[in-house]
Amino acid sequence: MKKIFIINGGQNFAHSGGKFNQTVTDWTIEYLKSKNYEIKTTSIKEQIDLDKEVEKFVWADVVIYHTPIWWFQLPNLFKKYIDDVFTAGHNKGIYKSDGRTRTNPDINYGTGGLLHGRKYLLTTSWNAPATAFTLPGEFFEETSVDDGAMFGFHKMNKFVGMEKLESFHFHDVEKGATSENINIFKKNYTDHLQQIFKKL
Repeated sequence: MKKIFIINGGQNFAHSGGKFNQTVTDWTIEYLKSKNYEIKTTSIKEQIDLDKEVEKFVWADVVIYHTPIWWFQLPNLFKKYIDDVFTAGHNKGIYKSDGRTRTNPDINYGTGGLLHGRKYLLTTSWNAPATAFTLPGEFFEETSVDDGAMFGFHKMNKFVGMEKLESFHFHDVEKGATSENINIFKKNYTDHLQQIFKKL
């Protein structure tokens, strides 16, 4: 699997400048170029040509999503990007239907995707510390990012036929973004990429 499509879901809003997700995108490009992967990229802050974005999904072997989490969801421009691009991909390589038939509408929902054989990797960045998801009595009630806030995101990708690779989540980014921690983030994330891509 040599063709990688990287999407930077960071944007400017309020006190957020999207800098961290640009940094993570740069780390990803740096690693993949060192391994001679073919790369295409999109930043959701840029003007989007829907047909070209659909073509990138169809072209890719692996899609890598980088996104901050705002109010426990995707940023508004990234959500709009997904809504617009996936809808534009109807019968153009992303999906053909919801998978059901009119003769038996109760089964096979979510099986009409056209991106089978592709995989995707999600990274998210949070102000919340990792312990908010793991400690009893803390905010997320011992529910992981992937099983909680990002559950719908993963189902969205399954709907269009893609297979999930192990996610990577950056925690305590706002309060803990010291130069030392940024270096740790980069090492841990690069190690994660190495583990993921050596299996593909």
